[in-house]
Amino acid sequence: MDFVSIRIITSNVARLVEFYEKATGVPATWATEDFAELRTPSATLAIAGTRTVPLFAPGSAHPADNHSVIIEFLVDDVDRVHDNLTGLVSDFVNEPTTMPWGNRALLFRDPDGNLVNFFTPVTPAAIEKFTR
Repeated sequence: MDFVSIRIITSNVARLVEFYEKATGVPATWATEDFAELRTPSATLAIAGTRTVPLFAPGSAHPADNHSVIIEFLVDDVDRVHDNLTGLVSDFVNEPTTMPWGNRALLFRDPDGNLVNFFTPVTPAAIEKFTR
């Protein structure tokens, strides 16, 4: 098995895609006006509109209703990225902070309120874990 993507359901696909394009520097590939993907070497962030939900199961997903998942991106320099996000992100949950497990992390909310973590490994163990 290979984990390949996570999908966010939103009521405003264009707004959320634009946010993630600016935040990550990754251009989106649009399949329809209701579905776009930001592909990275290791996984894809899919963004879909509410009109796609009935294709799976009506009422099974609700936009801007995430309270348990954190979307995470490995970045080269979280402090520099934090500086670049100032002005784009309106809700920083924390400033860059070194976590006990060895990552320097920046937690913020996207325009739909989803938690996003940009992190950089900084301890030898964390760096080794993420060396590709």
